[in-house]
Amino acid sequence: MNYLLDTNVCVSYLRGKDSTKIEARLAAALPGEVALCSVVKAELLFGAERSQQPQKNRLQLEQFFAAFPSFPFDDPAAAIYGAIRTNLETQGTPIGPNDLMIASIALVRSLTLVTHNVSEFSRVPGLQIEDWQAT
Repeated sequence: MNYLLDTNVCVSYLRGKDSTKIEARLAAALPGEVALCSVVKAELLFGAERSQQPQKNRLQLEQFFAAFPSFPFDDPAAAIYGAIRTNLETQGTPIGPNDLMIASIALVRSLTLVTHNVSEFSRVPGLQIEDWQAT
């Protein structure tokens, strides 16, 4: 396992918006090389429920989710979350709680986070980041 997809990358891919590079990277990935996590799934499902076509979008997500292994926000990730949140807040550079959970899962699993939100995630010490949408 090498990569963990952030929500914004999944949304771009699913909407087909600015997704050519994402599609190419996913097509080139070996089975099991790219993963999702429970927090990203929750954010995507929230978006589906709020959409004008929730049933259609939930079905699309179920098919998308089936292609990837998924990691939970578990106790080791919670321990990392607490330490990093304290550090970032002490420095006056906090990030959103969901993004911090996603980053914690990537860190505890030694995964590179694939995101287009580099400015926020780059504040997390030790987090490896790639932007598959960068020009």
